Amino acid sequence: MNDTSVMVHVRFAPDGSVVEIGERPQWAAAQEWYDVLCNRIGGSFEFLSGGRGVFRAARADIDSLKAAAVQ
Repeated sequence: MNDTSVMVHVRFAPDGSVVEIGERPQWAAAQEWYDVLCNRIGGSFEFLSGGRGVFRAARADIDSLKAAAVQ
């Protein structure tokens, strides 16, 4: 992975809701930010063991989504 890429880590509760997520902007709750990422770059998500997962995307894409207003 080059330095223009970012990994956004996600932790899930046993019920599947999002407990923690990286790169979250102030305007979004954890679940809301996860939903935005799933809708926009969901193909880059990888489930991991232990109730975790990761989005892999370009820094520019993440920054663009963070700057977007809530729809």
